Amino acid sequence: MSGRRLGPAIYAGGMRHFDLAIIGTGSGNSIVGRDFDDWSVAILEHGRFGGTCLNVGCIPTKMFVHPADIASAGSDAAGLGLDVTLDKVHWAAMRDRIFGRVDAIESSGREYRSGERTPNTTVFTGTARFLGPHTLFTGDTNGAVGETITADRIVVAAGGRPVVPELIASSGAPFHTSDSIMRIDDLPESLIIVGGGYIAAEFAHVFASFGTRVTQVVRGDHLLKKHDRDIADRFTEVALARYDLRLGAKLTAMRSTGDGPQPGVEVDIVQDGVSTTVRAELLLVATGRRPNTDLLDAPAAGLAVHKDGRVRVDEYQRTNVPGVFALGDISSDYQLKHVANAEARTVRHNLRHPDHLVATDHRFVPAAVFGHPQVATVGVTEKQARQHGGHPVVVTHTYGAIAAGWAREDTTGFAKLIADPRSGLLIGAHIIGPEAATVIQPLIQAMSFGQPVANLGRGQYWIHPALSELVENALIALQRALRAER
Repeated sequence: MSGRRLGPAIYAGGMRHFDLAIIGTGSGNSIVGRDFDDWSVAILEHGRFGGTCLNVGCIPTKMFVHPADIASAGSDAAGLGLDVTLDKVHWAAMRDRIFGRVDAIESSGREYRSGERTPNTTVFTGTARFLGPHTLFTGDTNGAVGETITADRIVVAAGGRPVVPELIASSGAPFHTSDSIMRIDDLPESLIIVGGGYIAAEFAHVFASFGTRVTQVVRGDHLLKKHDRDIADRFTEVALARYDLRLGAKLTAMRSTGDGPQPGVEVDIVQDGVSTTVRAELLLVATGRRPNTDLLDAPAAGLAVHKDGRVRVDEYQRTNVPGVFALGDISSDYQLKHVANAEARTVRHNLRHPDHLVATDHRFVPAAVFGHPQVATVGVTEKQARQHGGHPVVVTHTYGAIAAGWAREDTTGFAKLIADPRSGLLIGAHIIGPEAATVIQPLIQAMSFGQPVANLGRGQYWIHPALSELVENALIALQRALRAER
């Protein structure tokens, strides 16, 4: 298109036209740097700058998890010869410290993109939607009517939002999701959590550690169902000892139990054929997240989507519509910030170098659950490895068998390693226990760079007595098992 230049964009056919439009300001916001100064860029954001991770996900949750870890350590102290008590949780002060930092980052990010330092970018607020493959309506905002724009290239990075089951949404009873629970005014005395995944696990840890009476309602027979079953079973075992965990429970009804600014709730559940009612001050719905594709009217652009609503992309993050890319929770199998960041780097390169495309490496994507205990994972589970006739070599090694584990009197943590006997390569690693998300990193590196198991355990020094000795000893055991297999 051609037309006259006005600010960062060109007017053509009565509409502003941009070189690039980015929908969403999570990882999508990191695409545009100084190397894009010669492009006109539209940035469309209907919510808060920074996306899920900054505002309602990774960052604030972990800022709550750290004090929760400190608080929960007191319950483990008796076995170490200490009597430690938690005198008080200053919830409001904690919340304000956390969101004082988060909100400042959000505000500065919006100001930067809207200000004079990036004159080639135009920020649109409102819920954007497609009108055609390269045509967007910017969305109405605060009573103001949006406008229609066009762009040569579009990046769809609009993220996702919490899933709320219809039974809960239509009940009329008050509830929170992960988007709102962290900003409440007071620490609740009691809390019902519906869900059994990583979001539910982390919030159960936070609130139980702070003294809230937690009841977790889960449909399945164990928590963290997407993880290796041995890890999931151990995590479930520990959770059962920490708070009221209702497994195999079906939610049948819920209602408010009173008036006022923060009325209580009660839920009816059926467990093993027996109906019971659970009451609490607050209810947290943590039953997963869904991509925001439906808000964008993807069919109007001709975008292909998966059954679950994710936008289909190839290894280069391209959609089926030429010039349209997608990344992050709206398109990825992995709802993980580090994956979205990697995909954003791919898109950034491919936008500037369309004749020299690079692909995102999704071979070995690690993940962690910052609960109590921590869980970290990379690669396949044992079940996945055994599917289709596979015969993996599997070993486990406990924290209690290393000196750092003795220091903690740890009786529940372990590492589980899975290797392919034909190649001698590690294909899966799963750890549950102290600092699992950090301890697993050498294994992620080994898998990513194709390092054989035979060279890992004895081919380097491991600091003694550190938690990393868990990995060292597990690798040595795996090497022996591989030799025996041959």
